[in-house]
Amino acid sequence: MRVGSYDYKLFSRGDFSAFWALFTDNLVNLMVLAGICQFVFQMPAEIVYGRIVPGAAIAVLAGIAVYVLLAKRAAAQSGHDVTALPYGISTPVMFVYLFGVIGPIYWSTNDPVLAWQVGIGAGFIGGIVAALGAIAGPWLKKVTPRAGMLGTLCGIALVFIGTVPLATVFENPFIGFASMIIILWGLVGRFRLPFNIPAGLLALIIGTVVAILIGQSSVSLDGVGFYPPVPYFGDLVAGIQHLFANPELFLVLVPVQIYNFIETMNNVESAEAAGDHYPVATCQITDGAGTMIGALFGSPFPTTAYIGHPAYKRMGAHSGYVIGVGIVIPLAAFFGFLAFLSNLIPVAAAAPVLVFVALSLITNTAHAVKTEHMAAVTIAMMPHVSSFLVIKWGSLMGALGATGAEGLLPLGNPELTAALLQQGAHYEGHLALSQGAILTGLIWGAIVASVIDGKFKIAGGFAFAAFVMSSVGIVHSATLHWPEFGAVSLGYLIAAAFLIIYPIFHKEEADERETETAPGAALNPGE
Repeated sequence: MRVGSYDYKLFSRGDFSAFWALFTDNLVNLMVLAGICQFVFQMPAEIVYGRIVPGAAIAVLAGIAVYVLLAKRAAAQSGHDVTALPYGISTPVMFVYLFGVIGPIYWSTNDPVLAWQVGIGAGFIGGIVAALGAIAGPWLKKVTPRAGMLGTLCGIALVFIGTVPLATVFENPFIGFASMIIILWGLVGRFRLPFNIPAGLLALIIGTVVAILIGQSSVSLDGVGFYPPVPYFGDLVAGIQHLFANPELFLVLVPVQIYNFIETMNNVESAEAAGDHYPVATCQITDGAGTMIGALFGSPFPTTAYIGHPAYKRMGAHSGYVIGVGIVIPLAAFFGFLAFLSNLIPVAAAAPVLVFVALSLITNTAHAVKTEHMAAVTIAMMPHVSSFLVIKWGSLMGALGATGAEGLLPLGNPELTAALLQQGAHYEGHLALSQGAILTGLIWGAIVASVIDGKFKIAGGFAFAAFVMSSVGIVHSATLHWPEFGAVSLGYLIAAAFLIIYPIFHKEEADERETETAPGAALNPGE
């Protein structure tokens, strides 16, 4: 169909509800990063609300402008309404930048300004790495089974987007339950609310009102002002120079940006599974460019096409919901309203919206893949559970140290590892699975899906790729390194050899199994 032949309406009724869901998602991320930067890394409010937040808003605005144009183009090409890809700060990568780049600089120097400079330098370089994913992205999307790509997203959704916010709800049940029941009623159950009020908006209102009544929320104008976005060339150059002077930081930066462009690829696949087709290379370039723009204007944090497109499509959204976020978030950032909203809206009131996004993604995946591929989806989710455990074990050790516990052995200490194993906590195994969990989940999901389909060469190819990546530390290692052939990497090599060689000598068995599992094959009535 000729581009431009379809009259695509940017706004629909569904955009109003979708706006509040995406706005809440972005708002929570901004609230979290602002709080950590200000209170953990001791960055002055002038940097947090005057530079980082406006820079993040500029990045969001730039990316949304591109994704609206892509939505119009996709609608014209397909001849039907489409939902624009959601966009914002990548939640998992945000935490890696906070505690893997900014945190180590601050803890080693006690200089919050230098930590911010290195952060924006890392963001700019990371944006380049993410954009380079456009070179390999289309090919990876073509050869990777959908179950692998969507399964690893489901793992992120289950653990970090669903379980963590749900725990927040239970930490503040008066606030959280009040919002949660509205989300379940209006978004999960899809029942009508009074006056057709969007469920996301009503959940925020109800949760905030409850918080005010019980004294857990306050109205404060501290931080309200005018913070125009300004490019920080000098600080950016200083941060990049520090990065090259301390190249060990690239060992964190490069793998996480590989994750970021694969996350974009997976989210584009998620949209395609829901019926909306977008060019993966263009999306990866957009995410990389948005991250670079944000870094230039003061934000260290990478942006990406968000998880959750199927949820917004289910609401009937077009492009209006992302346009609304592209207007409201920058206005809130430039005039200091984020500080006001951070004081007013409790996290427990916003958390149920994230739970809904997780539920929608997992449910949509179950409908988007073949039933037999659910085994692949399930195994792709498992490394993220290990990632969650390792992160929380680290948090536990940090909490024990902060409360004055003495004589603590560090995680990874052989004696502690042996003691944990005796208690049924398989630290070494979970640590290996957690390192590069997004790639590990994708690889194992792809291997299992390919084996189920009898595509043994593809399965062997993914196992061999895992051998290469594990040998240089991209997965199952804390750092990049020269090739080392440990037990895990050699295990992948053996698996790859088996998957590629064994079917050659047992072709009859493979052909027989393929016949048995072919569509339409069934047992005779008498059998």
